[in-house]
Amino acid sequence: MRFYQKWIIQLTLFALSYALVSCTPVDEHPYPHADEPIGSAHQIYDAALPHDLAVNTYRNIDRIFASRKVPRSENPAALPSSDKLLPDIHFTFQGSIYSMDDYIEQNHVAAMLILKEGKNVHEFYRFGNTEQTRWMSMSIAKSIVSTLIGAAIRDGYIENIEDPVTRYVPSLEGTAYDGTSIRNVLMMTSGVAWNEDYTDPGSDRRRLLDAQISQQPGAVMDVMKKLEREHEPGTVYRYNTGEIQIASEVLYHATGKTLSEYLSERIWHPMGAEADAFWWFDSEDGVEIGGSGFAATLRDYGRFGQFVLNNGVINGEAILPENWVQKAGSHKELPDGTEIDYGYLWWTAETTAGRRDGAFSADGIFGQTIYLNPAENVVIVVWSAWPYPEQSGKFDYDWSVFEAVVDSLRQD
Repeated sequence: MRFYQKWIIQLTLFALSYALVSCTPVDEHPYPHADEPIGSAHQIYDAALPHDLAVNTYRNIDRIFASRKVPRSENPAALPSSDKLLPDIHFTFQGSIYSMDDYIEQNHVAAMLILKEGKNVHEFYRFGNTEQTRWMSMSIAKSIVSTLIGAAIRDGYIENIEDPVTRYVPSLEGTAYDGTSIRNVLMMTSGVAWNEDYTDPGSDRRRLLDAQISQQPGAVMDVMKKLEREHEPGTVYRYNTGEIQIASEVLYHATGKTLSEYLSERIWHPMGAEADAFWWFDSEDGVEIGGSGFAATLRDYGRFGQFVLNNGVINGEAILPENWVQKAGSHKELPDGTEIDYGYLWWTAETTAGRRDGAFSADGIFGQTIYLNPAENVVIVVWSAWPYPEQSGKFDYDWSVFEAVVDSLRQD
């Protein structure tokens, strides 16, 4: 039976379950993957996990490092079924036409959720995943941190993104981050030298991972404090996962709360999350790892995406500053006129259709994505189990399939 035919069957079942006004919290059931064998953090980044072990590991990352719980809502918000059915999707990639089945197989897709106007159009799971499964987000966590920065500004904990990071984290005075603003960190334009190579044991990214593995208080920030400045802040874009630990420290010191606590209080609980999420932290009583290590269910990632598409408003309450989402999800320009396809820790559209619709996404290595299309009010969440951090699926992060989905659901 083709995947598409299976989806129709699954969609019918989900439609019945979502016909109710509310849903049962998934955490009332034992976690179905708790006893599975898993790999290590080094094996993940070395791309050394066989497929089955990789899948087990990606849905059990809270067992790799100590993790804080982000408590769910006692009254989870329903994702009602849409009256729309997803048609047979085809898309063009590098001059050839492919089906959704091709995308799923070639990109090792483990689950997908499609929301239109907040309603569930399509949902499916593979590799033994279910609606109870929590899956790693990798760098999707960065976009969550960005959103928390917005909430902290709205709540008055942070005055302005032009504030220097040293205002909130004085221990950074005298380091390469002295003179860096929160905006610079959100745009990854601090000017600090950094090597993001995931599989190179000698890279800065791997030194950051090793510091996390040590679980020694201050070890992760020690890596960041020893970096050198390469350019003036705000002048050069360089992708830097470590930079988000600076943002995490800003949030922690500004709010006086852990990121997990603040996320639950301001977003996760109010938006009606149906399951607890989990987030790595750097050491006992320490700070969450801002660049990765967040795990949640498929539907709750979808709810988070819808919260962002709703401009951060929940039940009439604005959680984020006015226009924050538009600013966070739009292209930025450097002083020399160079435009970067990056906002405030969100990836921005490179395609004509994507720019027309103001689309943007949160992306994580090994193929994790939350795609948001404000013009058409579409959220697409994809979990993947790529064998390598990058360039692992035939289509990688190409938006062709997402835009084909959007077109198929577009209002006449």
